[in-house]
Amino acid sequence: MNTLLPVRFFQSLSISGRLGLVVSLFWLLMAIFGNQLAPHNVEDIGGGPLFGGFTADNWLGTDALGRDILSRILYGAKFSIGLALGAAIGASLIGTLLALLAAVTGRWLEEILGRVNDAMLVLPGKVLSLMIVAVFGSSLPMLLLTAIFTYWPGAFRIAFAMAGSLRNMDYVRASRLRGESRWYVAIHDILPNMLHPMLADFGLRFVYIVLLLSGLSFLGLGVQPPYADWGTLVRENIQGLFDGSPAVLMPALAIASLTIGANLFIDSLQQMRPLTLAKEGV
Repeated sequence: MNTLLPVRFFQSLSISGRLGLVVSLFWLLMAIFGNQLAPHNVEDIGGGPLFGGFTADNWLGTDALGRDILSRILYGAKFSIGLALGAAIGASLIGTLLALLAAVTGRWLEEILGRVNDAMLVLPGKVLSLMIVAVFGSSLPMLLLTAIFTYWPGAFRIAFAMAGSLRNMDYVRASRLRGESRWYVAIHDILPNMLHPMLADFGLRFVYIVLLLSGLSFLGLGVQPPYADWGTLVRENIQGLFDGSPAVLMPALAIASLTIGANLFIDSLQQMRPLTLAKEGV
């Protein structure tokens, strides 16, 4: 029965949701296996013509240094997707755990976390990220921490809004009257009923972080050489934009396809009914 769950899940999505899931899974696989699938060495300078077009040897053209764009896109997928995925997981986990903690602990902690969250949400996320990167540098670990620090307040706000309403449900009160610990109430009673919306929020947060990191790289403050993500590829080849060079269009198309695909999947996920219902408070 459990082996049919992925099939049932796929069938429960809308047509646009299925398309978004396929596109998202495709790029996830490219992030994992892109290095093995790349047809050329990513640093093969002069391997082809400068800003070359589509050819049999270079399917997506070549960049400003004659390097194969397809290989560099596949290589950069692990940075564009890996960093964003890790940051989205970290931001969602921190936000959700702090929200659960605030919901089941005394009002003093709720007030402190609420004020800190409000103060951080005042600053625009991109401005805050630029400040952090400008001060501490743009190494890969720092970019990961910057994205987590920028986006956990949003995850906390969404999670606490749900946890704050669920903590007053009758079945949560019953657990407390039985003498269950706070963490038992949080993990066993509150979390399952907010898991589905938080997964949808996690997907949106992933899209925001992909765009944030791509924007930082385009400004020269993101992933640094010898590494390169998709935003870096656009920045490196921006001079080919007016000629319509594939070197600048293909990385931009990769960013667009990933974000649109993830958005289509998330929209469908928000509208579908969960396959397994969490415990309801009746």
